[in-house]
Amino acid sequence: MKKIFIIVACLFAFVFGAIYGYENPEILDLIKIKFKKQSSSKIDKEKGPLQKVNANSFNVEFSKIISLTERTAFIVYKEKDNESPFTIYTQDGFVLRDFKQKKLNLPNFLAVKKKGGLKTVFFHDNNAFALISSKKNNCYYASIVFLKEEKEIFETECLPSQQVDYNGLGSSSVHYKDSILLSIGAPESIDHQIASLAQDKNSMYGKIIEIKKNELNKIITNKIDYISPKIFSLGHRNPQGLTKINKTLFSVEHGPRGGDELNKIQKNKNYGWPIVSYGVKYILLDDSERIFRVNHEKNGFEEPIFALVPSVGISSLNKCPNKLSNYYDKPCLMALSLYGNGLRPGRSIIIFLLNEDMDRIHSTEKIYLRNDLKLRHFVTNSKNELHEDINGDIYISADKKGIYKISFVDFINAEGSNKLKKSFN
Repeated sequence: MKKIFIIVACLFAFVFGAIYGYENPEILDLIKIKFKKQSSSKIDKEKGPLQKVNANSFNVEFSKIISLTERTAFIVYKEKDNESPFTIYTQDGFVLRDFKQKKLNLPNFLAVKKKGGLKTVFFHDNNAFALISSKKNNCYYASIVFLKEEKEIFETECLPSQQVDYNGLGSSSVHYKDSILLSIGAPESIDHQIASLAQDKNSMYGKIIEIKKNELNKIITNKIDYISPKIFSLGHRNPQGLTKINKTLFSVEHGPRGGDELNKIQKNKNYGWPIVSYGVKYILLDDSERIFRVNHEKNGFEEPIFALVPSVGISSLNKCPNKLSNYYDKPCLMALSLYGNGLRPGRSIIIFLLNEDMDRIHSTEKIYLRNDLKLRHFVTNSKNELHEDINGDIYISADKKGIYKISFVDFINAEGSNKLKKSFN
């Protein structure tokens, strides 16, 4: 009788678990994350072959130095005597130091469905904070978490639709005056309800938000439980990269089908999504036209200082390394790109040369590396400022491939052009 009871109980538990898991798939994913083996995000030293590609006036050499099976969320370079100076945060919720892996203290409402996970990490006073995708009951939203205490210190409102694509959260950060600016996208690919939140001043989606450092100090010392960010700029779709040259701010964001943008970011300005874009709609959900309004300025919005049509799947943004800034002798930004498309392949380094007022692009150069390299992040310091080693080389990540060392070499000497100029004077 006892055996029969045990068998019935086991069958009931199995059936209940199967039904509950089917109706609540995110619970199963959370269980998988909690019990995920430390070896799941594989990381190894690797000295890959040196490869070289041609740019217009120099060459780019690149080689793999670290093999990594996951997508990165943030990579910090910190000088130390240990085995590796890289601290790598991955989107599946791990931190990798000295080729050892550790699960992050992420809350159990982390949303791993709908391409969710850890989106970015930012630091204040040696304390790490993370932007994550979240889900409670049927509410999909975004959170900022104080990693040391596994504590949610900010949450957005619930998204108004189940057509969520958490790839669209972005994001990136920059230290600016007494604040940290953090970009948060409107996480959708075809849903107008979610896209329209970028114009809603009561919503933090589709915004660059401003977090005061004194509030973070109070979080760290347990004087407050929640922060109260303010909207810095609005009308953003999927802002992937954020940086500054001196005090001038720049952001790159994914457009829809076409229309990736480089924007000069100014406080309280509106960049137009989803009303204006140089891209076009993926799918017609109603009787509206396939195109967006194109002219930002005439419709009361800020024009991008450059739009890539077709798009390249633009990702991170930072200042150019000193080798390039000194060579060009003008303001210089560098971006990375992911997939791209048949019309314009991504997998490239993109160089933007600006005028002295930094409100106009004089030149863009796209340097294609390799077909299997979807370029995700620059290696930076804790303030998201580009790291350069003693040779002036930089480091970038490629999705599920690893970290690559990038060297700029064989510059065409400018002396010849200077002599030619003098001969005409």
